[in-house]
Amino acid sequence: MARLPRLTVPGYPHHIIQRGNNRQAIFTDAADYELLLSLVDEHAHKQHVAVHGYVLMSNHFHLLATPDTVEGIPQMMQAVGRRYVRHYNLRHVRTGTLWEGRYKSTLIQAERHLLACMVYMDLNPVRAAMVADPADYAWSSHRHFIGRRTDKLITPHPLYWELGNTPFARDEAYADMVRSGISEEQRKALGESVNRGWALGDADYVADLQRRTQRRVARAQAGRPFKDQPVPD
Repeated sequence: MARLPRLTVPGYPHHIIQRGNNRQAIFTDAADYELLLSLVDEHAHKQHVAVHGYVLMSNHFHLLATPDTVEGIPQMMQAVGRRYVRHYNLRHVRTGTLWEGRYKSTLIQAERHLLACMVYMDLNPVRAAMVADPADYAWSSHRHFIGRRTDKLITPHPLYWELGNTPFARDEAYADMVRSGISEEQRKALGESVNRGWALGDADYVADLQRRTQRRVARAQAGRPFKDQPVPD
């Protein structure tokens, strides 16, 4: 089956994931995590991409971002990927690829899924049994959104601002959301949409996106039935 081109539409939130080759570690120490975040910050600003959230896991990372242009996310991810691998290989005296092919991404309907996607990312280290509390994990945007630190990489989405009229109210409302978690159905939908490249939203949202692009945005209903397979976080 031909590989679908990635779908990028300006002004819409995108859920992005990049994995290490053969699920190998892409970070060795704190300096590596800090390097990747600095590169994302640099190139998000250069390409006019607003980053709403992130989590860096040992062998992959997630971003939630809205681009101003069609080329914003592709150019950002290409620059980050190339520069990170160059520095990583030099620093750790290695050669060869680091990434498992190209990054994956999809669009998500903000009103239905954006805050859930943030929670999904924040809980990734908990699901992986790396920490018991997402606030204990240093390499995500969670602490920014609960008022524990200020992260210059982050541009909060307007939906986050609607959580409360004061910083404290927003911090508490978001912390409550993370404590409540998301349903298994939501988790599966968020994971499968980004890994398979299908837009995540209601019928009107998908139809509106389809009018904006020639690339198919949802799995076709006709033809051979789709066989569900487990999709990792």
